[in-house]
Amino acid sequence: MNIPITNFVCAGSLEELKAKGRLVVRGAHRPILVIHDRGRVFALDSRCPHMGFPLDRGSLEDGILTCHWHHARFDLASGCTFDLWADDVPTCPVEVRDLEVWVKPTFGYADTAAHWRRRLNDGLAHDLGLVIAKAVHGQLATGVPPADAVRQIVLFGARNRDGWGVGLTILTALANLLPVLPEEETYLALFHGARRVAADCDGQAPRQERAPLASRPDLATVNRWLRRWTAVRHREAAERTVLTAIASGAAPADLADLLLTAETDRAFADSGHSLDFINKAFECLDLIGWEHAATVLPTVVGQMVAARGAEESTAWRQPADLIALCHAMATELPGLFAAGRGGDRWSNHAALARTLLGDDPVAIMEALKAAVRAGAAPSDLGRSLAYAAALRVARFGSANEHSDWETAHHVFTYANAIHQMVKRIGIADSDRYAEAACSILHGAMALYLARYLNVPPARIPGDSGDLLDDLPTDVEALRTALLDAFDRQRQVDFAARLVARHLTLGHPPRALIATLGRALLREDAGFHAYQMLEAGARQFGEWGNTDEGRHILIAVARYLAAHSPTERAGLQTADIARRLMRGGELHQEATAGGNPSIGLAAGDR
Repeated sequence: MNIPITNFVCAGSLEELKAKGRLVVRGAHRPILVIHDRGRVFALDSRCPHMGFPLDRGSLEDGILTCHWHHARFDLASGCTFDLWADDVPTCPVEVRDLEVWVKPTFGYADTAAHWRRRLNDGLAHDLGLVIAKAVHGQLATGVPPADAVRQIVLFGARNRDGWGVGLTILTALANLLPVLPEEETYLALFHGARRVAADCDGQAPRQERAPLASRPDLATVNRWLRRWTAVRHREAAERTVLTAIASGAAPADLADLLLTAETDRAFADSGHSLDFINKAFECLDLIGWEHAATVLPTVVGQMVAARGAEESTAWRQPADLIALCHAMATELPGLFAAGRGGDRWSNHAALARTLLGDDPVAIMEALKAAVRAGAAPSDLGRSLAYAAALRVARFGSANEHSDWETAHHVFTYANAIHQMVKRIGIADSDRYAEAACSILHGAMALYLARYLNVPPARIPGDSGDLLDDLPTDVEALRTALLDAFDRQRQVDFAARLVARHLTLGHPPRALIATLGRALLREDAGFHAYQMLEAGARQFGEWGNTDEGRHILIAVARYLAAHSPTERAGLQTADIARRLMRGGELHQEATAGGNPSIGLAAGDR
């Protein structure tokens, strides 16, 4: 940390400065570079703001100071950079008193928070990883709430790409996880989310603004219109319809019902991604404020309208016509829900989940019918479906190809999205119950089609009296062993055993989720991994530290272990930025033991 100093210090005589051209003032503060150029005296931070190289070893020509490490160039008079991948050099007040040069060793910007907001926009606009990392760190260091940084990144992504993308999904998932992550991981989470949004927007055309209709039709009419435009793939009409609903003051629950109904007119669209993106857009607005609904929600409409439904897939039509089975069940749902609503509170979630894992689609539908007759609401069915889908991942067999992990993942994240959406809607009448439950039918059939992933099923550690006594008991030893497992390939089963050991011993689940978060944030993870951890943590919250909750976190750990380790280039960039912002001198570290920073890709500068 810098020691605050308010008084001026003497840098030397003006004659000496003129003779040498530059002096470096050292003390309890950062080194200060004092330069005499064309009759004027300038004082600035001697550390290059890009990666900390001493600027006194640079060159000066025509008022331009050039750092010789990465060739960053700066206007000597203001400290401003000519290269966006660098940063402005903080300047210091300087005075000449009785032929002596005095400098005030205070560094910074007139408005530090505003400076880092601007730099974050620069990094996002030009896809500059190191700039993004420094700007995120700078904002957090000046006390900017993480939610404000999330809002800035979301609004940039929504306006600078024509449609919701994986970057906004990752950012929202990580922002959802912030409450369960240690405070020191907030920086890494925001950095990863921001850099993925920047990558999504790089080279893309900005979003074209559309306006709502001048009329204010009722929600039933808007619902019919949106389903019509989605069916005929009329994107502009669909977006204007959604904007009209927002302008009419529709509540978030009504907007969720509107989009879920139109989305599920196609079965398991885009392998579940389309619905998951819609759900994440709603969760994003919970984080940044619903006053931004007109900016965020239309971004998901394009994919929803263009999505390919499972009804176009042979696997859903032969040998059993699963689409016809869903349609037949859908016609019965209003009556079933009407008949079942007078019963006691339904609680057989785990039993239904295990039935949903069966190999007879008709029997699966009958089990859903029985649950509805017994009083299960769509949120109950969604909870059971999400747990069943987690079991598919937890039991993923080693005989499958590595790419098959994604099939299991898609069903789980789709099921989690369904569960969150139907809970959000909070439906009161039977007809709307039935419309929302159609997505659950599609999820159940997607789960059925993925049954081959559990042939043969992997054994779930901790079940059937498995005490795991060969593993550590101490929570820190378990954490260390789990992170070490993620450092090596082919540790899927071992990682699962460590998770089971942690939970069966009664250690705090929050600490385990934080460790899984740390493992993920070290990696150059694909966006499915972020989805998996966030959906798993959310579903664990439904069950707590029960057998079912343990199975869910085992599923998360197995998936993450199957996709670790990676190159960890993003972690290197984040670490470089953190050391720079804390005053580290990377050039000295490079000389002493290799060069940790020369390998930065152009996009990370």
